[in-house]
Amino acid sequence: MLDFIEVAQGLRFPEGPIACADGTLLVVEIQGGSLTRIYPDGRKEVVAELGGGPNGAAIGPDGRCYVCNNGGLGFRQIKGCTMPMLASESYSGGWIDVVDLESGEVNVLFRNCGDIGLSAPNDIVFDQYGGFWFTDSGKMHRNHRDRGGIFYALPDGSLIKRVVFPLEGANGIGLSPDGRILYATEAHAGRLWAYEIVGPGEIRRGNGPIPWEHGDLLGISDTYSIYDSLAVDHDGNICVADIPLGGITVFSPDGRLIEKHPMPDVFPTNICFGGDGLQTAYITLSSTGRIIAMPWPRGGLSLHWLLPTFTTSHT
Repeated sequence: MLDFIEVAQGLRFPEGPIACADGTLLVVEIQGGSLTRIYPDGRKEVVAELGGGPNGAAIGPDGRCYVCNNGGLGFRQIKGCTMPMLASESYSGGWIDVVDLESGEVNVLFRNCGDIGLSAPNDIVFDQYGGFWFTDSGKMHRNHRDRGGIFYALPDGSLIKRVVFPLEGANGIGLSPDGRILYATEAHAGRLWAYEIVGPGEIRRGNGPIPWEHGDLLGISDTYSIYDSLAVDHDGNICVADIPLGGITVFSPDGRLIEKHPMPDVFPTNICFGGDGLQTAYITLSSTGRIIAMPWPRGGLSLHWLLPTFTTSHT
């Protein structure tokens, strides 16, 4: 395992980290229902109370923060760790939140895609055109599970469409450096998929081995793995949060397993890059409520939209 430092602790199942230009981090707390700012000294400040289960976050072209909200989960303490369970008792569907980072104002952008209700939006990435791709994991209930998929939407609310369906537990999502390949994980299957993008919100159809598979199976675990969120580095490698034993598993763009970085938590859920040259990896260790930082072997891929610098405080 690479050397790391603890950036923050005491978070309530953190996810969706964003490294900001001023050295702070934005992170969602799924159990806490909030969007939270982390200062370099570890101090925590709530930017917005979102409710439900905020799961993934990204900065849009307008400088606001777009948050995938899974609608809420139950949690249990098991052997001193916080573990996510089934849908919460208050669950009534998922949605996409938009947060003004200066005022803390929150608006719901989408709850539905046409006549399809969003079930459990999970992770999000903006493309070079200003639209965003997001996964919907499908909610797990005691006796059944909704089916998940990949959606594309515009931040002004004028478009949302389902592009890939079905995926079993669609989770992490990211783009190749040239923006031509979309990556997504199927969590409980331990699979990493690659889709060829042919236009904004459009993928090449019929690429897969059977008619309803439109992507290429890029990577698959050889052991029990839950593939959570992901980030792409400057060389185009895909860094996947690999629960419970893999830590961060790194695949090359052609699907070769490059390396595994063990983590001091069975629930490493997400990774992002920041710092000088994007050489620092920030990783959410969700079951123990921590964020750690470590030098990474390669620099991260720069996002399409500028990372925010905060000028105001919220309580």
